[in-house]
Amino acid sequence: MEGPWRGGFGQPRTPSGNAPDASLCAPQVLGLYRGLGSPLLGLTFINALVFGVQGNTLRALGRDSPLNQFLAGAAAGAIQCVICCPMELAKTRLQLQEAGPARTYRGPLDCLAQVYRREGLRGVHRGMVSTLLRETPSFGVYFLTYDTLTRALGCEPGDRLLVPKLLLAGGTSGIASWLSTYPLDVVKSRLQADGLRGAPRYRGILDCVRQSYRAEGWRVFTRGLASTLLRAFPVNAATFATVTVVLSYARGEEARPEGDAVGPALAQPSSL
Repeated sequence: MEGPWRGGFGQPRTPSGNAPDASLCAPQVLGLYRGLGSPLLGLTFINALVFGVQGNTLRALGRDSPLNQFLAGAAAGAIQCVICCPMELAKTRLQLQEAGPARTYRGPLDCLAQVYRREGLRGVHRGMVSTLLRETPSFGVYFLTYDTLTRALGCEPGDRLLVPKLLLAGGTSGIASWLSTYPLDVVKSRLQADGLRGAPRYRGILDCVRQSYRAEGWRVFTRGLASTLLRAFPVNAATFATVTVVLSYARGEEARPEGDAVGPALAQPSSL
């Protein structure tokens, strides 16, 4: 998960399943950052949407329990798919296209516009079902893990180790989230890249799973996992720690009604 947005979050792949290496062959270092514009385009909005939906859903459920933490996170993950899926489609296609003047897309908006002209809304939302299957449970795990760890670590105002504890909880939450649904991310990436270089190969999610397993075995569903986890820890550590500390200072004592436990009120962003 990158921030709450997981850019989703796995490594984009060619239709054959190999990680693209065109960026490494590009004459400029900027080739390594191809597709960066798409995540940046909606990252702030998605983060705000995820934390807002999670917090409001938790309040609507009425009780701060592990189950409700999971349900509130799952609701946030499902809703942000409407924005996340087209963004990831654009990112994947930008990273897989050829470098140089012959490139097909000039940027994320141009990519989505071209896909819309050729395939309509269905093309823009290619991979939506697999994205929903990935994001809904993974965000539930994400927020549940963070809440559990911050309580276990005793994250309280005035603690000299508060920030390191929040960083540890946030980074671990990101890793747990990725581990819970990473195979689905592989499938989603393949579906979104399918047809980019030749005729489409997959008829749907199950067909993609069957063909991938037959061709490459079970290891195909963990390809790129190590690099994803290395990226997930610092990104999610910074995201959760920043949100928690900023909201805590912004609302101050108002965030902690009289008689409430101090630790969880600070540690859980949805209660701030």
